[in-house]
Amino acid sequence: MAVRLMHQSERNVVVIGAGIVGAATAIELLREGHQVTILEPGEIGGDHAASYGNGGWISRSLVVPTSVPGLWRHVPGYLMDPLGPLTIHWRYLPGLLPWLWRFLHSGSTIERVGRTAAAISGLISDCAERHRKLAQEAGVPDLLQDTSLLHVFRKRSDFDANALAWRLRRQNGTTWRELDQGQLSSLEPDLDPRYTFAIAVDGSVCVDPGRYVAALVDHACRRGATIRKGRARGFRIKSGRLQAVQTADGELACDRAVIAAGAWSKELVRGLGDRVFLESERGYHAVIQDPEIKLKSRILFTDGKLATTTTPSGLRVTGQVELASLRAKPNWTRAHVLRDFALNAFPGMPKTLPHNRQTFWMGHRPSTPDGIPVIGSASKCADVIYAFGHGHIGMTAAPVTGRIVAEIISEKTPCVDPGPFSARRFGGGAHPQ
Repeated sequence: MAVRLMHQSERNVVVIGAGIVGAATAIELLREGHQVTILEPGEIGGDHAASYGNGGWISRSLVVPTSVPGLWRHVPGYLMDPLGPLTIHWRYLPGLLPWLWRFLHSGSTIERVGRTAAAISGLISDCAERHRKLAQEAGVPDLLQDTSLLHVFRKRSDFDANALAWRLRRQNGTTWRELDQGQLSSLEPDLDPRYTFAIAVDGSVCVDPGRYVAALVDHACRRGATIRKGRARGFRIKSGRLQAVQTADGELACDRAVIAAGAWSKELVRGLGDRVFLESERGYHAVIQDPEIKLKSRILFTDGKLATTTTPSGLRVTGQVELASLRAKPNWTRAHVLRDFALNAFPGMPKTLPHNRQTFWMGHRPSTPDGIPVIGSASKCADVIYAFGHGHIGMTAAPVTGRIVAEIISEKTPCVDPGPFSARRFGGGAHPQ
């Protein structure tokens, strides 16, 4: 039997998680000539993953974090309104307080928000081009569509009131076109005329994120990656060097590992020398089959903090931020709010829907308090690399995240400085020896 010999620079890498970040990371590691095993407990591209249910928006404009100056004033209202665009469950508030305090602090000044936007921009400035390349390689270029991304407002003054966000976008390379009511109506005649002003940003949309992730993982397997079904439980480390990833079914021997397990990554960081603030920012979607309207753009409704995307299965309405436990039951009324908003935003849609024309989903965005992902080596074992905490930008930032991780493991200078993404920014970690 032939035995394959590893080159000195080649690593045996286990990528923990087969979401969009894990898939992109596996492909980039294979480009560098490493052996790759992808460890995933669920169906590849399945609805358990945050990648599956997002809005598919791929745009360099997504640099503005959720926490901005003055947000703290609205926290009491968030606690009182169970169906608002951002909700905090009372029963989980004590456990969320450390995260929530840092969340509000990270957006307390324009300077802090500006630094966050600049860091995110480094990950997503060429996101559309990188995704086009990945989709072409994987044989699914049809899943990405170039389109206008419309931010719609009831009136121009609503746009002016959000000047900071748009200034941050402009400072980080976003350009846009302003549309008055006539231009907006001409572009999207099915939109309710109460929306009189819009900003059009060029970008791309992935019309089926679950299928896209599955295609990328399949592409990685065709290039030599191996899939192992199972859940990571921890690591066996000896004298500071990684020996294996521990699973419920035994160990996977390796000399490098990447934690790309989304909101479940926090459980794997324990014992690695870093204190990571990561919570589930639960998001919902509703899909309306045969919506009876035709849209040319992906539309973000600034008054409802939600977005619509035309997909092969119907009109997908995404949004809502719900801070709660990973194991808390879904509140499906929040998905119904998304559906009802869309039915009212497009007069041509039916006002009631039979059950067989609507589906709902809930997933866990892996969110850090400052809105910046965690990328880089663990403090107590540099052989374990973090790649999680992408919040709302997982789809958009996955290609560059994967590239950074592959370059760290290959001992190359990363294409983007990983410093701002270090877990040590939260405190409690020590630099690896």
